[in-house]
This record gives sequence, C-alpha cells and structure tokens, in this order.
Amino acid sequence: MNEVEAKKPQESLQDRLAQVVELLHRQKLVEDLAHRQEGHNQDLVEGLVHRQNLVELQRKLDELHPADVAHILEALPPEDRLTIWHLVRSERDGDILLEVSDAVRETLIADMDDQELLAAAKEMDADELADLAPELPRDVVHELMETLDAQQRERVRSALSYEEDQIGALMDFEMVTIREDVSLEVVLRYLRRLKELPGHTDKLFVVDYDGVLKGVLPIKRLLVNDPEKQVAEVMANDPVAFHPDEDAYDAAQAFERYDLVSSPVVDKNGKLIGRLTIDEMVDLIREESESEVLSMAGLREEEDIFASVWKSVRNRWAWLAINLVTAFLASRVIGLFEGSIEKLVALAALMPIVAGIGGNSGNQTITMIVRAMALGQVSIGNTARLLRKELGVSLVNGLVWGGVIGAVAQALYGSWSLGVVMTAAMTLNLLLAALMGVLIPMTLARLGRDPAMGASVMITAMTDSGGFFIFLGLATLFLL
Repeated sequence: MNEVEAKKPQESLQDRLAQVVELLHRQKLVEDLAHRQEGHNQDLVEGLVHRQNLVELQRKLDELHPADVAHILEALPPEDRLTIWHLVRSERDGDILLEVSDAVRETLIADMDDQELLAAAKEMDADELADLAPELPRDVVHELMETLDAQQRERVRSALSYEEDQIGALMDFEMVTIREDVSLEVVLRYLRRLKELPGHTDKLFVVDYDGVLKGVLPIKRLLVNDPEKQVAEVMANDPVAFHPDEDAYDAAQAFERYDLVSSPVVDKNGKLIGRLTIDEMVDLIREESESEVLSMAGLREEEDIFASVWKSVRNRWAWLAINLVTAFLASRVIGLFEGSIEKLVALAALMPIVAGIGGNSGNQTITMIVRAMALGQVSIGNTARLLRKELGVSLVNGLVWGGVIGAVAQALYGSWSLGVVMTAAMTLNLLLAALMGVLIPMTLARLGRDPAMGASVMITAMTDSGGFFIFLGLATLFLL
C-alpha cells in the first residue's frame, strides 16, 4: 500500500451505494424545485441543474469498479437503475453486463438497442462472449459473429457447444504457452515483449509443436531459478488438468482442494485448448450457493428484488401451492383429534411446540446432508451409517429437550402424564425429522433433481403433520 492509499481509507460498498442514492435523491429534489420556478429562465435553470447533477453522478460512476457499479444497479429500483445505466460510459457496458445478476442483466439488455449491444460485446473476449450470447437477441449474435476473426469465432462456438455446468463453458482462451527446449532467459525475454499477461497468470503452459500439454512452469520457479536452465529442468510434469466435458463444480472443488489459481484444459488427445481461472471458480461456487439457498425455499430461479409483481408471483407460486396442500393436510390431522382438544385444551397450546422443533431439527439435518452431497461425501456405502448417526443425534436431543419441555408442561398444567406424553412426542417427531432429512434430498438426487429443491418446504410439511399426529395421538391414547 502506498502513502496515498494509506491516507485515504477504502470506502465500503455500502458507502458507495449510499453516495449514489444521495446524488439521485438530490437530482430529483433539485428538478422538483426547478419545475416550480416561474419565468422565462425556468427551462435554462432546469437544464443547467439537470446537467450538473448528471455530470457529478457520471464522475462518481467512472471512479467505481465494474463490479461495484453492478452491485449498485442491482440495489436500485428499475427507474433509478436505468438512470444510472444510461450514465455508464459505453466502453464499460460489457464489463458491467458480465458482473450483474441474470435477472438484472435481462432488464439492462432490454433497454439497449442492437448497436449498443454490439458495441458492448465487441470489447469482450471469446469466453465472455459465450457467457453473454444466450441472452442477446439472435440477430445481434449473428451480426456479432460476422465481425469476429476466424479464431475468435471458433472459440465462441466451442464454448457455446458445452452445457453451462461443464468446464468447456467456463474455460478461458487467453494464456501463455512456451516450449520445453528453451532456456528460462528466452522465456523471460518473450514475456517482456508482451503488452501484458492474461489475468490470473500464475503459471505458463509448456506444450510441444503439436500443442500437446507437457507440463506447466510456475512463475515463481521462473523467477528464482538460473536463467541458463532449460524449461524442461524446472517445469512441473504432473499438473492438475481438466477435460472440457467434465463437471465444472468438480473442478471448483479441485481448485479449493489444491489451492489453484489457474489450470490447463486439454482435449482427449492431451492437446491444450484453454484454461480455468480462480475468478470463474469463485463465481461458480457463489452461484451454486445462491441457487441452493433459493432451491431450499422453493424458488425456481434467481429473482430481481425489484422485479414486477407478476414476475415474482410466477417464481414463487408453485411451491406455495404445494405448501398450501401440505398445510391443509396438517389441519386435517388436527381435525381428527378435535374431540381430544376440546376435552384437554392444553393440547392446543403445546402441539405447535412439537411441530416447530421438529421442523427446525429437520432443516438442520437437510442442510448437513445437502452440503455433504455437494462435497461428494455421501455415497451408497455410507448412507446407512449416516442415517444411524442422525437418528442417534435426534434421539439424544429429543430425550433432553423433550424432557425439559415435558417438565415445563407438568409444572404449568399439573399433570405428570402430560409431561411424559410431551417428551415422547418430541422425541418421536425429532426421529421422524432426522429420517426425512436424510431421505428427502437423497430421493431427489436419485430422481435426477436438485437435492435442495423445495427440501425446506417438504421437511416442514412432514414434521408439522407428523408432529401433530404423534402428539395428539399419544395424548388421546394415554390421557383421554
């Protein structure tokens, strides 16, 4: 950190957002005041004030990183979002479009004409174009492909030929390759002739004359070894390499496991065709985490927080409908024991406790199982042991916390038998929650679905209906 940076502390992202919001608010306020002015100078005053505020806003945006601008756009309502978007310089459009969420990107692209989209896309690399192409109008994509040279066009087509969860869709084509039969001094001279190194270059890729990967030369080895040595003497011969049709999430786990910054991608013949970089892997892990959280809540897709009411309704209605059905079933379970509740009103006060604790315990189990499945730690061989472990945890928790709430029930209502029923019901419902918490995500995975999809909704439905039935059934059997 230099002296200037030390004197000027880094602003937080929220501070920058607050500054932009304040400028937008000030602009609206001044415009309202200008509208109230009377006289022939009104238009002149309004125009000057308007331009002054826009210039200040644009200056602020120019100072921000594209990722920060993307965050600000996501945090603003549609009308303010478009105001800010129109102030972004055209040469930065492409970088920002790549940073914003899919839902927000859709609204920004809808506001751009074909020429603006073409201008933004022309500044992108092949892998970035492949990320953006599916969301562009078909005629824009066609015209854009016509402007690319043969190599870039082939790279874009190659990236688009893979599914979005495959390595080939994420690989980067910008990399530095060298031969193994040259000296480190030659490599250093070659690097000095380059205008700049591709981002996240921590190693150079060693290939033969046919482009087959022979190894990698880490930059740190290049810098500390004798320049007279040959590349073959200091390179790593067994790098972690991937194939383009492999699962991208497996690659992300490998990046985490081996602390990788970049890694080569080779075809079935071992020929180097691209590389993976840590920034793509971090984005993938974040998106996977967000998708998992949304899936557990029953949301079908990422939602713009300022999306229209109708779009939000379409995203949420399916699992709400399922939840309504399960809630109705739970109410029918309660209806079976109306007579028991009329005779012992304490049951109505205590039964939500049994259901609520069961739902919480089930969500804990599902979270652990989904995480273990995502990390590849769950297999057919250890399923039974995992189930026994979760049942054991629930049994202990049920006896301990069921005993506590049983003692409270006995103290409140003066009935030790009610306390015993409460303890037994709590224990049995926690065991049910553990069983369902393991079976639900595994069943979904067996059916080829996301193990987290609606899991939270389903486990709550099971523990609510099951908890009511167990508690009221035991109370009817032993108390009445």
